Amino acid sequence: MEQFDLDDGTADRFLLNAAGVSLLVFYSAGCGDCRLARARLPEMNLPVQRICWIDAGANAGLAERYEVFHLPSMFVTRDGVFYGPVQATLNEWDIRRQLALAQTNHPAELP
Repeated sequence: MEQFDLDDGTADRFLLNAAGVSLLVFYSAGCGDCRLARARLPEMNLPVQRICWIDAGANAGLAERYEVFHLPSMFVTRDGVFYGPVQATLNEWDIRRQLALAQTNHPAELP
């Protein structure tokens, strides 16, 4: 699974052009749960092509558009389309289930 660091200037174009499923993860370097997510998510066997990391503190515009209220926050896009939040614990089984559930939502434009 590939990993990318995105920011206010690169996220939209990258996500619009990304084929397959992307898991967006908003994090903060000073957040303990975020450090755990950064270590554990890449090791999980998730049904995504890539994880896109977004530092919420350095990218306030994106964090505001995605309505990020807690960290880490996860969202799913597929083929340039937004499917919404992934509200799960940092357990592989829960994230897999919530990814599948999110993709049953009506697709929308990126926030």
